[in-house]
Amino acid sequence: MSSIIKIKTIEHLTHDVLRIEAEKPSGLIYHSGQAADVAINKPNWEKEWRSFTFTSLPSDNHIEFTIKTYPSHKGVTNELLSLQAGDELIIGDVYGDIAYKGEGVFIAGGSGITPFLAILRSLEQHKNVGNNKLLFANRKQEDIIHEDEFQALLGSNFVNILSDENIEGYKHGFITADIIKSTSDNNTKFYYLCGPPPMMDAVGKSLSNLGINEENIVKESF
Repeated sequence: MSSIIKIKTIEHLTHDVLRIEAEKPSGLIYHSGQAADVAINKPNWEKEWRSFTFTSLPSDNHIEFTIKTYPSHKGVTNELLSLQAGDELIIGDVYGDIAYKGEGVFIAGGSGITPFLAILRSLEQHKNVGNNKLLFANRKQEDIIHEDEFQALLGSNFVNILSDENIEGYKHGFITADIIKSTSDNNTKFYYLCGPPPMMDAVGKSLSNLGINEENIVKESF
């Protein structure tokens, strides 16, 4: 069952990431970490469904999506760049396997941060951020989504890794088994993973090499 909703605000968070706030469909239920099928309510775009993660809280009276755009693809995210307040989206099915199970290490690459943004916001709402840690991989500092918010939420438990820049205060390279191990301790139980497929594969191998059981790794199952 799909719903047509109006966009309330749309703005750039980074050079290629949009924040879209829209009306909340009546009866919509989701948990932090889940996504929905979304289409644009314009001719030739109504059936072009894409999956976007909610970055609003389930208790909010609006919904929010944080979306990385790819103008060169000439697809849905490029079309989103032309939208403004008052334009309409179509919200379809809600789904997703990523959910909070307990304290651990969140490992994200690029726009794969969105389910973790939602989860950490929910934990903050309930004053339960605890000792959760976030490893966030990006190419450059300008690509980091909500850097200030994560810094305020997590402090020294927020670790940035940049592959294309070497900047003081940021780790350089990729998320390795050594970096994961250095942010883990004997109490670390869960590892939350979301990012592009090559990163998911590489980090998955690192977690396996560290002896992390599959049931303690939270990620989407495709």
